[in-house]
Amino acid sequence: MSATDIPEGFARHDRKSPLTDPWEPLYSKRTDNAVIIGLRLARPHTNGRGLIHGGLIAALADNAMGHSCAHRMGGAFSLVTIGLAVDFVGTAEIGQWLAVESEVVKTGRTICFAQSLVKADEVVIARANATFRVVPKKQ
Repeated sequence: MSATDIPEGFARHDRKSPLTDPWEPLYSKRTDNAVIIGLRLARPHTNGRGLIHGGLIAALADNAMGHSCAHRMGGAFSLVTIGLAVDFVGTAEIGQWLAVESEVVKTGRTICFAQSLVKADEVVIARANATFRVVPKKQ
């Protein structure tokens, strides 16, 4: 897979954020129950040792899990992260395809729980879980 190849089913991610702008292009794929976020890893995603930065992994996992909860709840609510935990179990390098595959564990009127696996070329490099506060969307 070359650095410009994007896996089937992914399209440019439509939810922009000042935090993620420097990491563009980001891609996403919607399933019935989740939003998977992916990107081709490049130099702006690395730490001083040339490995993918843990902050990138944490931020994208938080993003993917929050979008997955919102998607599962029909888009009628906003979500605010109230808890996030990430376990790093591997590394990734420039050129690999990073995908954050989330699963919504439970939704409720005020709280949503999600978990995700972060994969580099299909190899798990991190797992994350998050708790979100469900709030009405601002008009």
